[in-house]
Amino acid sequence: METVILSDERENGEVRWFETPLGGGASKEILADVYVHKYFTDTNTGRLIGYQQEGDTPAYTFSDPRQQKIVSAAMKAFPGLIVHLIDWSENFDRLVVMTEGADDPQTWWKIDIANGKAEEIGFSYPIDHADVGPVQVFKYNAGDGTAIEGVLTLPPGRDPKNLPVVVLPHGGPAARDYPGFDWWAQAFASRGYAVLQPNFRGSTGYGAAFQHAGNGQWGRIMQSDISDGLAALAKQGIVDPKRACIMGASYGGFAALAGVTLQHGIYRCAVSVAGVSDVARLASTNIVGSNYDKAMRHAVEQELGARRDLRAISPINFATAADAPILLIHGKDDIVVPYDQSNDMAVALQRAGKPVELVTLTDEDHWLSRSTTRQEMLEAAMRFMEQHNPADPVR
Repeated sequence: METVILSDERENGEVRWFETPLGGGASKEILADVYVHKYFTDTNTGRLIGYQQEGDTPAYTFSDPRQQKIVSAAMKAFPGLIVHLIDWSENFDRLVVMTEGADDPQTWWKIDIANGKAEEIGFSYPIDHADVGPVQVFKYNAGDGTAIEGVLTLPPGRDPKNLPVVVLPHGGPAARDYPGFDWWAQAFASRGYAVLQPNFRGSTGYGAAFQHAGNGQWGRIMQSDISDGLAALAKQGIVDPKRACIMGASYGGFAALAGVTLQHGIYRCAVSVAGVSDVARLASTNIVGSNYDKAMRHAVEQELGARRDLRAISPINFATAADAPILLIHGKDDIVVPYDQSNDMAVALQRAGKPVELVTLTDEDHWLSRSTTRQEMLEAAMRFMEQHNPADPVR
């Protein structure tokens, strides 16, 4: 091994890759025009052998021509599906891949290269393929003309016209949704709802400038990016804007609360799972927890904005303005977004005389790591959604 590969994340979020000689000398930038989502190394040598490029669907590049040929052939073996490379044998004669997409609830395969055969290992979600709703990328423009992408999941076997809709913004907010099988989205689609997952400003995967355009925009442009997607769907006649609810987890939970407190007249109900209700308090908690570390303070203020302005975007301070029923779901042992964020919001809404429910998930963390509580969360959310935004009966 004569060189080392280094990645350098700049302050603006841009990641650059360099190859540096071990014996000394100048570094050379590599992958200058590539947004690397994931990289692959040889487990024995640690050598960089390939990478996955960021995009709506995976695209793989390997430096070894034989490995590239094998991976490309595996991708082509599943036409119409998204194919994820999971693992491979030492000599690259067997692969493990996962497929998802139309009529596919995430199927796992073992591919034998020599025999040209793919053996089905199992499913992530053992449901009938016919019950998987179609998924597509939905593109629209925000109010200021900024191009936004979202993921649209539709009810299986339904005519996509005038449907009730669940708007499902992702957490993070430095994350994004992809046009694959999403168990939250598919659950609601199976009940007759269209589901929109908008990749609003602040999302990853669209370059550093797009991600950092979300800085200081919690409850502001990031929030209108979400509702602009709903408006675009309604304009095309796909959904009924009068039958819309918003649901999300973590940052998405904040967006759900903001949708019925900071915004008005858009959603019939909101479901917040481990959501942030008091942005100012969360910022202070993170800074105090870091022992007033300057880097943490800078990161918090860069993303959220000046702390003196955070009360103006905290849904808990606008409980009296809530214009739709709210369901709060939160793990009692959450150390990322503390349980008090939902409990205190419930108290504020009750004092304001607003309809609210709080579901406490005992022995559960921020990520809903236990299958029993994931099911408890989904059943509670579905019941609430069908009560306040009923869909047409599934035929």
